[in-house]
Amino acid sequence: MRFLEGRKLLKALNWNNIHEEVDQRKGVDAPPLQKRVPAGAELIKLPDFGEVVSHSIPLVKAIESRQSVRSYGKHEINLEELSFLLWATQGVRKVLPNRVASFRTVPSGGARHAFETYVYARMIKGLDNAIYRYVPLDHALYKYRDEEELDNKIIDACLGQKFVASGAAVFFWSVIPYRAEWRYASVAHKMLAIDAGHVCQNLYLACEAIDCGTCAIGAYDQEPVDHLLKLDGVEEFVIYLAPVGKKKRDEN
Repeated sequence: MRFLEGRKLLKALNWNNIHEEVDQRKGVDAPPLQKRVPAGAELIKLPDFGEVVSHSIPLVKAIESRQSVRSYGKHEINLEELSFLLWATQGVRKVLPNRVASFRTVPSGGARHAFETYVYARMIKGLDNAIYRYVPLDHALYKYRDEEELDNKIIDACLGQKFVASGAAVFFWSVIPYRAEWRYASVAHKMLAIDAGHVCQNLYLACEAIDCGTCAIGAYDQEPVDHLLKLDGVEEFVIYLAPVGKKKRDEN
């Protein structure tokens, strides 16, 4: 009985009862497809990743090999590889007229794509050791937060899991619930949980394709993680995260 309240999130609600709640039906403007880039922020345009993909393994092999990896090599990831991973998880294929929705490389209920991506660049060739935000409509990054002891702060926020800050990068996905609530009202929250899985699974497969590993992290302390990314914890908060690194080989 103590779990029944939490299980409600997993159930399909009565769609007929939400129509009067939906802001889209009330004529309210759609929320922006991505967060505004701060004035003065320097966009780092991500490079083409065609050469990286040309050497990738077949999809069947990537699916067969997919597993959670918690031990990473000491090698950097280059910008082409990071570009591919960001494209695979939130890349934009098409923006609909009036910018009401976008089609991306992962599915999302109603094409709402309520997530933002932040990347802690720990060993990314060509990037400073800092947290960056991905700007999907431009396929670019900008430096979001630069401070000391990011490794320790991330480990503490992830309940002492040291491996989270031992690879080349950490992907953080935040959610802006209203992007989905605008169209789906109270049904949105179940859909957002499903959509988060789509994003992380693409990261797993993309990592396998370029000889990297990742591990989905659901065990973290919400407030410290949100604080680390300067999120308000209400209108935007972290929903999932995953470290990424080159697979560990013989380091000798």
